[in-house]
Amino acid sequence: MPDRVRQIDTERYDEAGRHRRADHVAIEDPLEIRLRGTPLAVVMRTPGDDPDLVTGFLITEGILLGPDEIAEVRRLDESRVDVALREGLEVDATRFQRSLFMSSSCGVCGKASIEAVRLFARPAAPFTVAPAFVARLTGELRQHQPAFDQTGGLHAAGLFDLTGRPLAVREDVGRHNAVDKAIGAAAAAHWPLPSALLVVSGRQSFEIVQKAAVAGIGSVVGVSAPSSLAVELASSLGMLLAGFARDGSFNVYAGGHRLGT
Repeated sequence: MPDRVRQIDTERYDEAGRHRRADHVAIEDPLEIRLRGTPLAVVMRTPGDDPDLVTGFLITEGILLGPDEIAEVRRLDESRVDVALREGLEVDATRFQRSLFMSSSCGVCGKASIEAVRLFARPAAPFTVAPAFVARLTGELRQHQPAFDQTGGLHAAGLFDLTGRPLAVREDVGRHNAVDKAIGAAAAAHWPLPSALLVVSGRQSFEIVQKAAVAGIGSVVGVSAPSSLAVELASSLGMLLAGFARDGSFNVYAGGHRLGT
């Protein structure tokens, strides 16, 4: 697996003064995604799990329905991959080309609207979950963040089944990349996404909820707060959106009907 963490020399200032020491930082590099040779997008990501990232990206952007539509994710070099599709499947890549350079903190940047997402959203399974179950999910996620332990600089996203078992957990410098990696990994393993909950280590932005909705995931749980547009989108789709899930408690911003007793 490619390195995700790099050691660098730093200067530390504290009450004792100034001194040098080694530290670890998360690696951030560009990856160009091509679809049948046509450039589709450039994402700034932490190297590693690139096939999962590409698969998840194609699913959560509504370009493909699932991993079975992919024949191969071929690496051209360290910063480019080309996706070959299943024989007979036609996709016009130019319809999905992005006119912007995606950074690790912003993948939407005005591209989507709630109505646009509604067109691509897939129905999630109509299950309910106990509040105590939701409250412990971020703690479970935290047990699967080795790169964060080294750097303090990577986000995590995980898909959990209704027993609390982690189906896929991935880390990345960009939270939306971590989501794509987790969704791509779970989809490739043929886990049923509509019966899973998405758990993220940070705030829940519009794009995080968008990606869950397009993948058919009806519940998003996060350590921090959601944005107003994320709440609007989750509410319009009947999704559970829980924030500040830590230390045994959480806030419900949308989809309270998905909570049982």
